[in-house]
Amino acid sequence: MSQETATGSGRRPPRTVSVIAHRGASMEAPEHTLAAYRRAIEEGADGLECDVRLTADGHLVCVHDRRVNRTSNGRGAVSALELADLAALDFGSWKDRHADPYELPDSAVDTDATDGRTGLAGPLLPVSERPAERPAERPMGHLAEHPGEHAAERPGTRPDSRRSGRPDGRSDSDPAAGPGTAHGPDAVDPERTSVLTLERLLQLVAEAPRPVELAIETKHPTRWAGHVEKRLLELLDRYRLRTPVRVMSFSARSLHRVRAGAPHLPTVYLMPFLLPRHRDGRLPPGVRIAGPSMRLLRAHPEYVERAHRAGNQVHAWTADEPEDVELCLRLGVDAIITNRPQQVLAQVRRAATGDG
Repeated sequence: MSQETATGSGRRPPRTVSVIAHRGASMEAPEHTLAAYRRAIEEGADGLECDVRLTADGHLVCVHDRRVNRTSNGRGAVSALELADLAALDFGSWKDRHADPYELPDSAVDTDATDGRTGLAGPLLPVSERPAERPAERPMGHLAEHPGEHAAERPGTRPDSRRSGRPDGRSDSDPAAGPGTAHGPDAVDPERTSVLTLERLLQLVAEAPRPVELAIETKHPTRWAGHVEKRLLELLDRYRLRTPVRVMSFSARSLHRVRAGAPHLPTVYLMPFLLPRHRDGRLPPGVRIAGPSMRLLRAHPEYVERAHRAGNQVHAWTADEPEDVELCLRLGVDAIITNRPQQVLAQVRRAATGDG
């Protein structure tokens, strides 16, 4: 990507750090929705970051948590639900009703919590201080964790037709259902509420008016024995994006599978903390980009120089606070992953021109 990119507000001053929108512009719009990614592109983000999970029927969807409880009005594991089940849920209204920076995922395992923060904003609170879990509006029932173990009928995964306002019983937010019948101030915007497939996100990037990088994180790949990576590479091969794409994971095994199937594809090894074998900046074989958490960088600021000395780039996550962005710039990271791309871009520009 050119160091000087045209945006709606003029041309950026020269700079060398990329700003990547974490789950889209997720501070302003519901995470992992089309609206969040459109907004990030409009705000000038250099790239988009997404997490992908495999549904029970083999579709890759952009969902961070193992379960849909936190970011939708349903319940259950993504791996136990089919795309049609997810399409019947509302993945956006929670953002408007619960604009709480301390809203937590349903499990600490499903956060970027090893950074000490949630994927949204604010510190990860002790259990005793955490807000009560938001009850689901449409219970999904008890669903098995693995595809094939749940019953063919999933109670509650489709809204009742008498409530939906549609003769076919589909939700107005279902992408397959069309625009629906809602109008006026209470109308549902499907770009803010519908589950987003990776395929649709690839289309958005392909249609963008400028080059937009894409960083895709594979989630819990071990359960699927390589199916996540296989499906991901199939989609990337089909779309053949001309903009930079890279695959990220906490799993060295997942990145090995990606490199075996697509040796040309850059990979990022995500690191919540610094293991002794990585202190000198070296990464798993074939990986050339380190993805340290902000917690790691605060504790080991010397790591960036060591990684660069080893010939690797450094993409830091998740930097939302000005002091964290300042630290990233001072250390010379190559990319900043943030929930607030517009604010971080502004800070980076000020630093580049000496105004900050």
